Amino acid sequence: MSLNGYSILAIVPARGGSKSILRKNLAKVCDVSLVGHAGQVLNQLDWIDASIVSTDDNEIAEEGKKHGLDVPFMRPEHLASDTATSLDMWQHAWQEAENYYGQQFDISLLIEPTSPLRLPEDIERAAACVAEDGRVAAVTVSKTPAHFTPHKTLMHDSEGNIAYYIGSDGIKHHNRQSIPDYFHRNGICYAVSRKYLMEDGLILEGAHPVVIDRPIVNIDEEIELDMASWLMERQKMEGE
Repeated sequence: MSLNGYSILAIVPARGGSKSILRKNLAKVCDVSLVGHAGQVLNQLDWIDASIVSTDDNEIAEEGKKHGLDVPFMRPEHLASDTATSLDMWQHAWQEAENYYGQQFDISLLIEPTSPLRLPEDIERAAACVAEDGRVAAVTVSKTPAHFTPHKTLMHDSEGNIAYYIGSDGIKHHNRQSIPDYFHRNGICYAVSRKYLMEDGLILEGAHPVVIDRPIVNIDEEIELDMASWLMERQKMEGE
């Protein structure tokens, strides 16, 4: 089965190093590793032609295989450092996957393991923007809470006093209803066409936003593992 006739490659980026949580990509939410959650969701989508892990770590590679992900290569050290870019990693993984499978992929999906609350339909919505709607790229986003928007953000002025980040206009927005909508990436899915990423070297510019309107945790701190577990359990109970 394919999505509108396009060949699709899913990539789970999961390097071994992590500054915030030691071995973060192997951390567990509801007794399943973050890499495992990514694999389990991808396994439910039969229109994806290949699902792989891009990692420099042997333990993560084995965890990916355990959950149905291929590991056709090991990520080189220079693409697993803190300074390596997502674009370089993604281009490398795409090319290596094409070499391994002996075929060209029309569309690629980037599935970050740090966002374990994704559902299969979230990925399908993003992929359909490219495969069916003709977009060059799509990215899942969540609405930014009003108190985290520029209109509510504060800073120190030159004298060390509290000031509005956006200047005097900030005082006009006491009620969140007056603040325009802002969105942030939630890590659930990026979907791009081959030309857009491999030839043009782009990920976000001109991408279509796919809004996820339920609570999402994109894990960066230890406490967020607990938050994700709680939300996942609640999600399961609501689905019963």
